[in-house]
Amino acid sequence: MTEPIRLLLADDQALVRGALAALLSLEPDLTVVAEVSRGDEVVPEALRAGPDLALLDVEMPGLDGVAATAALRAALPSCRVLVVTTFGRPGYLRRAMEAGANGFVVKDTPARQLADAVRRVHAGLRVVDPALAAETLATGPSPLTERETEVLRTARGGGTVAELAATLHLSEGTVRNHLSAAIGKTGARNRADAVRVAEANGWLLG
Repeated sequence: MTEPIRLLLADDQALVRGALAALLSLEPDLTVVAEVSRGDEVVPEALRAGPDLALLDVEMPGLDGVAATAALRAALPSCRVLVVTTFGRPGYLRRAMEAGANGFVVKDTPARQLADAVRRVHAGLRVVDPALAAETLATGPSPLTERETEVLRTARGGGTVAELAATLHLSEGTVRNHLSAAIGKTGARNRADAVRVAEANGWLLG
């Protein structure tokens, strides 16, 4: 009998992480060898436990799932990565695959399909939620520059232009220009709408 596939689970929601562990552990060829709640714990725990495959959430404290994917692939190239997230956003999928993820599925994937996705990724295949893949192709990459993304990300919490400028160490005029450009590129009505559009497409991760 072949050795079971060794899994590391990373999710900041304990209930979700526990449910995933319980479901996957029911499969005779899968075994959960490590669980973490923060993105910056992924690499140290992977180096300790030696998993064959890591299932990573996108939005975690310490380090997001995309950054954790890149760090894990660099530190332990033999460990494959399957991103399992609540947030099926095109920008997340694109960035996760660019970071080295081998698959990307959403958390409402049925248990049997998720187990099958794990096996396929372990076998060297790419597994991507088909609806999200189609949406990603249709949406294309983020139209925002790095600085426009940073300004919109900071604007998520509200605040005046002066407050944003102070936080970002930019002039108020520069912040206004970046906001105006971001509003235009996202086809938004105003700053809040631009944040909403960029969030929905997964362009503000980081």
